[in-house]
Amino acid sequence: MSASDKVFAGSMPAAYDTWLVPLIFEDFAADLARRVVDGDPVRILETAAGSGVVPRALAPRLRADASYTITDLNQPMLDWAASRQPVDHRLAWQQADALDLPFADGSFDVVCCQFGVMFYPDRVAGYREARRVLKQGGRFLFNTWDRIQANDLPRDITAVLAAMFPEDPPQFLARTPHGYHDTAKIEADVRASGFGDVAIETLARESRAARARDPALAYCQGTPLRAEIEARAPGRLEQVTDQVAAILATLHGEGPVSGRIQAHVVVARRS
Repeated sequence: MSASDKVFAGSMPAAYDTWLVPLIFEDFAADLARRVVDGDPVRILETAAGSGVVPRALAPRLRADASYTITDLNQPMLDWAASRQPVDHRLAWQQADALDLPFADGSFDVVCCQFGVMFYPDRVAGYREARRVLKQGGRFLFNTWDRIQANDLPRDITAVLAAMFPEDPPQFLARTPHGYHDTAKIEADVRASGFGDVAIETLARESRAARARDPALAYCQGTPLRAEIEARAPGRLEQVTDQVAAILATLHGEGPVSGRIQAHVVVARRS
């Protein structure tokens, strides 16, 4: 993973939340929220919360006496997430490293993470920390994207950018968001952290946008792919985004666009 793969700063949190969240994250956040509340938890921890799509889906479902701690390593993303959430005494916002959580052993009923584990520099260590802060019988839930070939729009955008920059193709999407898709590897990593009860389910959904420019903006300006584009085309981010949008329109049509998205959902229980 490149160091820039974890940088979400400047205007990126707003672009991420405006364009990328409705395109690919909302359906999976609703699914994760439903799974979290199935066990009627009181103490919930979220790691790598990003722009707050899971809190927006989960908070309305929680019981009145719940305590929901929402963390992210990236303070600008956490600030943006908190600004989007209504005041709620059950919610606490805290910057924290998922690999070194500042919480006592057995503090939570559930730990959840929405599309964040791909960014962990040491996933087994991150899973071990999740297990440590869970109570006996507590659950760890997370999701991770399937291979890029099973996700139409990021696959197409990666191919378009590879044609634009053939000598040094931007590979962020394939390398990081879609780079941790092997379910056997995922299960092995989770078990290596100490969990014995592990289940993985693969879910397919459809992403939709009103026009081809929306996914171009989402990926080219709302993710660390932006840094790769700017490194290859200084001062030309808007021009590259326009070119990507134009090619997506030829592939998917000038009007509304849609594409398959696919991810794995992992549920592990601390025995």
